[in-house]
Order: sequence, then C-alpha cells, then structure tokens
Amino acid sequence: MILKKNDGVKILAGKDKGKTGEVRKVIASKNQVIVSGVNMVSKHQKPSGNKKGGIVKREAPINISNVAVVCKKCKAAMTPKINISDKGVKTRVCRKCGETVK
Repeated sequence: MILKKNDGVKILAGKDKGKTGEVRKVIASKNQVIVSGVNMVSKHQKPSGNKKGGIVKREAPINISNVAVVCKKCKAAMTPKINISDKGVKTRVCRKCGETVK
C-alpha cells in the first residue's frame, strides 16, 4: 500500500479535482481512502439517543487511483518509489527530489 494515514494528498479526478487534504482512513480491501475536507456528501440522519437528527455533512471514500501523495519538500504530487535497504526495510521516496516520504 503506497498511501498511509496522515499522508498529504492531492485529488487528481472528480468534483474536488485540485484540492489537497490529509488521509484520515485507508480502506485497503476496497482500494479507497477518506481524505479530510474532500468529497463531502450529505447524509440524512435520524435522531437516536442523545444525537440530533437532520442533514449531516461527512467525507465519502475516494478511489486510491484518484489521489497522489504530495512531497513535503518539493510540494509536488507524485507516486512514491519504494526503496528496500540491505536490512529489508522498505521506505517511500519522492521520485522528483529523492526525499523520504514520512
């Protein structure tokens, strides 16, 4: 999995194309991510217990193919390259500037 929680990403396709946000959740089984503040949908919610009912805005999942990781050093959207060290540790590296993506 190239994307991880708390990664900065840029939206490449859809109604929010060009927006940036942070990955809140990765759904690996469906190849989807939930990005904060992006792909907002309205959900009609019934009141239950102490929660009020009404129309609630929340983030919907986005397919992984529609987002790209943003490098913190060069601020470019890219697909990270995976380097494997001699000890077998995998690290994600920016293809453009060579900086390690945390």
